[in-house]
Amino acid sequence: MKIKILKRTGLVLLSIVILLVAGYFGIAYHMKGRTSRQYSFESEKLDIPSDSASIARGRHLSIIKGCQDCHGTDLGGKVMMDDGGVGTLSASNLTRGKGGLPEGYTTEDWVMSLRHGVDQSGVPLIFMPSHETTLLSAEDMSAIIAYCMHVPAVDRELPQIKLGPVANVMGYLGKMPLLAVERINHTAPMLAKADTTESIEQGRYLAISCSGCHQSDFKGGDPVAPGMPPVPDITSSGAVGAWTQTQFIQTLRSGKTPAGHQLKNEEMPWKMTAQYEQKELASLYKYFRSI
Repeated sequence: MKIKILKRTGLVLLSIVILLVAGYFGIAYHMKGRTSRQYSFESEKLDIPSDSASIARGRHLSIIKGCQDCHGTDLGGKVMMDDGGVGTLSASNLTRGKGGLPEGYTTEDWVMSLRHGVDQSGVPLIFMPSHETTLLSAEDMSAIIAYCMHVPAVDRELPQIKLGPVANVMGYLGKMPLLAVERINHTAPMLAKADTTESIEQGRYLAISCSGCHQSDFKGGDPVAPGMPPVPDITSSGAVGAWTQTQFIQTLRSGKTPAGHQLKNEEMPWKMTAQYEQKELASLYKYFRSI
């Protein structure tokens, strides 16, 4: 009798394993199709400035918009994650050095990646927050491109992006922002110029960079990636809503909350937000308090 029970239990467990394996292969196949799909969007041209003020503006934006946080201060790219479960996620080399941008990479290609989240061939860029950069004003996008084109070439070859089982499953379930191209309104017109005065409007524009983690309503939610903590609510209804403007700015400058908790930069990129101008942080505070 015991042998029969063990056999039945073994068969049940084996059936479950087979179903799980088959299910995963189905998910992996589905994700492979989504990540290799070719898109086609109408190309857009921008006038790229070459003056020092615009390039300086582009450098500032590349810092506060997280470009340098992922691609490195030299924009030569880096491996963001190399994990057997999640996979290998590399932020590409954005310079003209070895391992960098391909020959013939044009201004239209830059705009395609920032506006639509696809590469030169129309294939989706993985883990690139184009759903945020697509909302940049034409002036700011031009400044960022000008700066990126101005930086010295860096020779750095990086491993290809390879999604592991955890990333495939999380991406399939919509719990990991892998494919920005699927989240973008590709017909929305580009804003010509953003407000740069201290105001709720400037805060709304700058807050686009916060939406990738804190969600579009800034109420937070599930962790951005496996192993990371839940994302907090940064509106007036969350704990941050009780902070004064001085406390808010000090936290984003030092990474230390009013309660004395030191934030980990890999979970909340305070080393990036520390580079914001005073009026930019004040504008963010005003906007989040208005929600």
